[in-house]
Amino acid sequence: MNLNYFHDLFTDLEQQLWRYRPYWQFQPMQQAALTEPFAFLPPEFAEELQQLDFAECAQLDADDNALNERFSKYFAHWQCPQLPRTLAEPVAAPFWLSTGISGRKWQQICQFAGAIGQKELPVLEWCAGKGHLGRVFAGQFGNEVHSLEWQASLCDEGQQLAGKFQFRQFFHHVDVLKQPTASYFQQHQQWVALHACGDLHRVGLQNAVAAGTQDIALVPCCYHLQSADSYLHRSATARHSRLQLNKQDLRLAVQGHATGGARIERLSQQEMLWRHAFWVYAQSQGQPDYRPLRSVAKQMFSDDIAGFFAFACQQQVLAVPSTAVMESALVVAEQRLLNQRRLELCQHVFRRPLELYLVTDLALLLAEQGYQVELQELCASNLTPRNLLLSAKR
Repeated sequence: MNLNYFHDLFTDLEQQLWRYRPYWQFQPMQQAALTEPFAFLPPEFAEELQQLDFAECAQLDADDNALNERFSKYFAHWQCPQLPRTLAEPVAAPFWLSTGISGRKWQQICQFAGAIGQKELPVLEWCAGKGHLGRVFAGQFGNEVHSLEWQASLCDEGQQLAGKFQFRQFFHHVDVLKQPTASYFQQHQQWVALHACGDLHRVGLQNAVAAGTQDIALVPCCYHLQSADSYLHRSATARHSRLQLNKQDLRLAVQGHATGGARIERLSQQEMLWRHAFWVYAQSQGQPDYRPLRSVAKQMFSDDIAGFFAFACQQQVLAVPSTAVMESALVVAEQRLLNQRRLELCQHVFRRPLELYLVTDLALLLAEQGYQVELQELCASNLTPRNLLLSAKR
């Protein structure tokens, strides 16, 4: 893949996202509360969405390919680009290296290490946590690994594990967003970051480019976790883009995938229903606009709704309603939530293209600086939906 490839890919994504921005740059929860929430859609599309129940919405939302096949017909000439899947086999690391790591996370680490392969370069592990990824590089490939992490306790635990196995892995307690990190980057080095969020992966990538780091491997995540209110394009090509993206837009790129298990999904659904119900009640009390409530532990949504209403009313200085009023609000809320899920399907047709747009901007930054760049799918989306592997070599 060369500069022209990424230029063409970015241009195509930018044009399509710009053309269809009314269908993804909106807030489904607020749209669902309108009297005619589907009025902005083509009539045939609106009618098809309104035939779907909760289960059908969830099934479509869990599969980007199915979603695209079902609804792309309403967007002329629209087709989500398909990337090649890496053909590399996962690293067959010994079981004792996986102690304390969840099965899903361990599979991602082994797939990442397998895709990158063995290189005779020191490794700089970015946002390392306990250094699970770096430990695989040190143990399987024999690399010297320097792991950067901002939590001192994780550095201590990671260093103890490295010492236990006598690996050449060295931890550095540093906040990469607040402290200088240029001294950690070298030309003769491999920089790796698996699921570094938002500003973390952008800052790391810029530092690697500035240092002329020889080998780069990144799987980005959580694009909305940034200090700026709006997205700042990184490449020279992307700076001419017409798209202006706020944090809500960036959050779309990681929405809609449920990987936390049936219980978490059920509680999340309950939370959204109750938040809708409280908004219905707040509107009846003269608060037409949605006012967000602070986040709370999921455990609250295993209890009675009265407890949630008491919490919400205290926060927004409203009288706690009767049980009958809460039940009435729930009836309205259920229809609103169903409409929200339907509208999210329209929006989510564009979530993968938006993610590709953001990662292609990073690929262009590297290609413009003379790197040979590859952009592939690391694994199937049911292992992790954040599966875009950006790799580059000097």
